[in-house]
Amino acid sequence: MTHPADRALIALSGLAGALGVALSAAAAHIAGATSLATAAQFLLFHAPALLALALLAGSGRAHPLPARAAGFALALGLALFSGDLSVRALAQQPLFPMAAPGGGMVLILGWVLVIVAAAWPAKS
Repeated sequence: MTHPADRALIALSGLAGALGVALSAAAAHIAGATSLATAAQFLLFHAPALLALALLAGSGRAHPLPARAAGFALALGLALFSGDLSVRALAQQPLFPMAAPGGGMVLILGWVLVIVAAAWPAKS
């Protein structure tokens, strides 16, 4: 049976992928929308990582605690970083002050947690 956290990460992976494709299409039709294209790229680059972390945690190939924490950190970082860039591009205002840099820091933390998941022995 799939753990609810893994199902949530799989769903977030799909959401990130879908939003990445949608923002890529929007950026192609808006002149000078480099921020929107960057947001789309971040979403598309991280969607497979979210899926992989869910599968690694659920299969026992990685310790589930750091793997799931990494996935949720990446998802939160994506929401803040890509959300801020998207709102800035589409509405000409920030999501909230420091959302993009804060999201970037959370993304970095998520990738550090991937390292922790690799180093932490998986349950037998």
